Amino acid sequence: MLKYRMECIFCNNKKLYALETGQLKCSGCKKKFSPKKIKTDLALIACFCENLTVNKASEKLNLHYMSVKKRYELFRRLIAKHLEEEYKDKTVIEYDEYIYLEKSKKKVKENIFDAQNFLTFAYGNKVYNLLMPNLGRYKNQFLEDGASDAYFKEFSKFMMLNKISKTQKRENLITQFWLFFEQSLLKYKGVRDENFFYYLKEIEFKFNFSLKEQNSILRNLLANSFILSFFYIFQKSVTA
Repeated sequence: MLKYRMECIFCNNKKLYALETGQLKCSGCKKKFSPKKIKTDLALIACFCENLTVNKASEKLNLHYMSVKKRYELFRRLIAKHLEEEYKDKTVIEYDEYIYLEKSKKKVKENIFDAQNFLTFAYGNKVYNLLMPNLGRYKNQFLEDGASDAYFKEFSKFMMLNKISKTQKRENLITQFWLFFEQSLLKYKGVRDENFFYYLKEIEFKFNFSLKEQNSILRNLLANSFILSFFYIFQKSVTA
C-alpha cells in the first residue's frame, strides 16, 4: 500500500494508505474515505454556485440525475440552516412584504391561494427572508364563503403597489433582492410548495454572497456536517 500526503478528513492524521478499492484509510482513526467522491462534491458545489440546473450539472459531470438532485437538496438544507445562524442577533434596517405567484397563474383569481408570502428583512448589506404560512389551507373556506372576490381585489391592489417594475422610486436592497429572486426562479420552471422555502433560501444565499464566498461557505458547511470534509483539498497533492 502507498502512503499519501493528504490529511485524514476525520482526524487530520497525515498517515494515509491507498486501498485497492481506490479509497484512503487513516492509520490513526482507521476510517476510510474516497478522494474521488470529494472531488465530485467539489465539482457539484461549483455547478450549484454557478447556477447550473440538476440536468446541466449531471450532463457536465456525467453523473446520474438523482445523484446530483440529492446533493443539490443537501446543499439547500445546509444553506438554510447557515442563513438562520447568520441572521441571529442582527439589527434590522428595514423590512417589507412580498407575495410571489407564478406568471401563468395570475390571470385566474382562484390561484391567489397558491401564492407564496414572505417578509424580506435588510440588515447590513444582506437580506433575510421569513416565509409566511401558505394561503392554500384557506382556499376551500374562502370559496365556500364566497369571499374570494373580495380577497382577490385586495390582493390585486397589493400586487400593483409592490410590482417590481414600479419600484424605481423606492429602490433599495429589498427591492433589488425581489428582482433577483424573480429572475433566479425562472430557470426552475415551477417550484413545489413543500420545496419553496429551500429555493428561497438558495436565492437569498446567492444574493448575499459572492461566487467565491458561496464556494467557500458550502465547502465548510459540508465539512462541519461530517458528511465530507474538504480541509486541505486544494493545498496538498493527493499523490506523493
